Amino acid sequence: MTVVAYALAVLAACLALGWLGRLVAQRLSGNAPRFRDMPLAVAFGHAIAAAALGLAVWVYFRPVVTEAGIPRAGVMFFRWAVQGLAIAALAGFLFRLAGRHLGPDASRRMFRDMPLTAAFGILTVLTYAVVALFAAQLAPHGQAEIFAQVNVLPGGNPATGGNPAFPLGTDQIGRDLLSRLIYGAQNTVGIAFVTTCLAFFLGGTLGFLAAALGGWLDQVLSRGVDVLMAIPSLIFALLLMTIASAWAGSEKWLLTVYMIVIIAVIDATRVFRLARAVAMNIVVMDFFEAARLRGEGLRYLIFREVLPNAQAPLLAEFGLRFCFVFLTIASLSFLGVGIQPPLADWGTMVRDLAQFINFAAFSPLTATLPLLAAGAIALLTVAVNFVVDWMLQKSSGLRE
Repeated sequence: MTVVAYALAVLAACLALGWLGRLVAQRLSGNAPRFRDMPLAVAFGHAIAAAALGLAVWVYFRPVVTEAGIPRAGVMFFRWAVQGLAIAALAGFLFRLAGRHLGPDASRRMFRDMPLTAAFGILTVLTYAVVALFAAQLAPHGQAEIFAQVNVLPGGNPATGGNPAFPLGTDQIGRDLLSRLIYGAQNTVGIAFVTTCLAFFLGGTLGFLAAALGGWLDQVLSRGVDVLMAIPSLIFALLLMTIASAWAGSEKWLLTVYMIVIIAVIDATRVFRLARAVAMNIVVMDFFEAARLRGEGLRYLIFREVLPNAQAPLLAEFGLRFCFVFLTIASLSFLGVGIQPPLADWGTMVRDLAQFINFAAFSPLTATLPLLAAGAIALLTVAVNFVVDWMLQKSSGLRE
């Protein structure tokens, strides 16, 4: 049978299972309204979920090695993913539990209303921050330190090509991958945070000024932002970084400065749009008009009237912008025009170690090398989005 035939057979079986399960539930519950009014599509969805769960359990408990001694890389990766998800859920639960009983009353109240996803996100962000701040103390070696042993396999087992001194192995030129992964948090996350702050300073300031002053300034800034936003941001950043590479020459640090400025200006257009839209709703309020009639200056109007009332949406947007800036920096580094060596960067690590994925069938540990940096990028992005979703829920007052 072809793949399409198998898929159709599975869907038909799930449809029959959903219909049968709904019928059995109606009989056993005395035709309760919950099951009596259940559409067949909902029962079909429950059947698919049950089948997926059963398949996941079957895959999880399969042997990780075949009878011929060949490792099943897919089973091993799936098992690691399930275990990682369980550890993450447990860590978030314990962190939220500790927050409910420790600290001042304000933080305890915050943790009592906090969902598990937000607790996990805050814990992850704090962990990344600690690793980034204390990378020099946590890393066993320097990020640019080169050793004589190249392409050491991860695991630290000499029998399988590893070395206890390098738990994650070394790259093609002999740099310790664990150290570079730790320093990558400092460089990638730190530069993304600085870039996001600069983007918010530019976009927020110009957006508030455009809303407060209006007139020709608002028209000029808005039309300029429209032009910049019409260009795909990644392609535009790649074009500008290519030009900046020629300007920087051999000064690698200067190219990093150019990258910060370029990404900050491009992302400031999005911040400008939000800041202007929020401020436009504030400047028409009675309290703002009263302050203007009192003769208050522009600084007072922006910092005392507009900014306090715009903090919630801007703070949520800061988290989203940080994710986009973070991914943009990783993408530019993957393409070779982002953070330059000898600085460690997760995007560069994914590009340099991508060929090790080809060894997944023979050495799953070796294939995890590019996935470590990619996983670090994905984990931080998901964690920040968890926190942003929770902040948006609190600020908008939307509760179940």
